[in-house]
Amino acid sequence: MTVHDPLISLHVNGETHRLRLPGSTPLLSVLRNDLGLNGPKFGCGIGECGSCTVLVDGVAARACVLHLADVAGHRVTTLEGLGGPDSLHPVQAAFVETAGAQCGYCLNGMIMTTAALLDANPDPSEDQIREALRFNLCRCGTHVEILAAVRLAAEWRRR
Repeated sequence: MTVHDPLISLHVNGETHRLRLPGSTPLLSVLRNDLGLNGPKFGCGIGECGSCTVLVDGVAARACVLHLADVAGHRVTTLEGLGGPDSLHPVQAAFVETAGAQCGYCLNGMIMTTAALLDANPDPSEDQIREALRFNLCRCGTHVEILAAVRLAAEWRRR
């Protein structure tokens, strides 16, 4: 950071943050280090695994390859912004109900991608669910439970 860096407004989880950081600062670093949000995880650092997924204006995006300047003026939602322990988002609740995680490292990406999918398509087919999640890596093998969680969340949201 230098005194020459402009103030950048970042809208995260309904709050506006004014940061004096280089526009080239990785969004994931800002979220975790500057804002203390630990939902998005550092996985691969090249946008391949999905553990850092956030929503940018409602669209799933990889925070490790986005820069602060890329999201200035846009709405960013992290896992913490979907819901909390006292008020789970339907997708979060469905993942809890179906035990859709083992180690939990992929969980952020799976949930955020599912939330974006269901906002865009409240009644996705099995093929559409698999297509939406195919770039979110799970090394523990909870794929069956993850798919069940997505189907359950879709059912709950349609009610």
